[in-house]
Amino acid sequence: MTNHKVDSLTDSIYVTFDEEAWGRLRADTPNPLSEEELQRLRGINENVSLDEVAQIYLPMSRLLNLYVGGTQDLYRASTTFLGGLAPKVPYIIGIGGSVAVGKSTTGRILRELLARWPNHPQVDLVTTDGFLHPNAVLEERGLMERKGFPESFDIRTLVNFVLQVKSGERRVEHPVYSHHSYDILPGATEIIDQPDILILEGLNVLQARSQAPRSSRLMLSDLFDFSIYVDAETDVVERWYVERFLTFRNTAFRDPDAYFHRYASLRRKDAIETARSIWKSINEPNLIQNILPTRERADLILEKAPDHAVRRVRLRKL
Repeated sequence: MTNHKVDSLTDSIYVTFDEEAWGRLRADTPNPLSEEELQRLRGINENVSLDEVAQIYLPMSRLLNLYVGGTQDLYRASTTFLGGLAPKVPYIIGIGGSVAVGKSTTGRILRELLARWPNHPQVDLVTTDGFLHPNAVLEERGLMERKGFPESFDIRTLVNFVLQVKSGERRVEHPVYSHHSYDILPGATEIIDQPDILILEGLNVLQARSQAPRSSRLMLSDLFDFSIYVDAETDVVERWYVERFLTFRNTAFRDPDAYFHRYASLRRKDAIETARSIWKSINEPNLIQNILPTRERADLILEKAPDHAVRRVRLRKL
């Protein structure tokens, strides 16, 4: 199994906290979530507890609330200096990490907590899945077996979307992805309308390379105000991926219209072998080659233990 460790260079640019030390930084921030609300936010096979919300996510929301407040003050000062009214500019947070590592759960919990602070009540969450090329395009280009790799995304459209939102434009549309059909929904869009905060979650959000127009040379991460990387040992993430596959085999895959319905009838042993094969041929290479190298570009790293709980937090030094 492939494992990875945070090296001495990372130690020099991050301040490291165990869960107890990080938890103390919540100060007197109350936990606004109920068990029922948290149940709705949990991902497949994840068991985030209210204690973990208090220890890990509340300090993170408090830190981001301070950062957002500082950015809003700077924005107001800049507007005063320019002597006019500029469009409302949202604070943008990027969340990256492997398939099955828990990015979506992190994004959902963070969105709920940040929206409870009074100075930024409108918080939107967008996943980059909607910016994958449609399956027909991937098939035409021979990329179906590389779905999730950087080249499978319409990076130009993704960068332009975030640039429009960051510029304060109203009613910015983005495409919608269906995990049920494993494809972009033709003609379907959702609208982002000047949120206070936009959280963008996806595999490759922290990548340095870009296919944006040459005239701009913007990287997606250039538009982030803060970035988070959700991390775990590679062999642990593989186990989570296999466990999630088995859960889907007994649930979502059983729908005859589901793209992966063919896997629903697999025996458990065959399903495990299939999941491991997919992981080894697609997800692990993408993690090692493209996703993991972006970890040290993040402002904050959440290191998860084999039980899915965050055990250590690394915050980049200012």
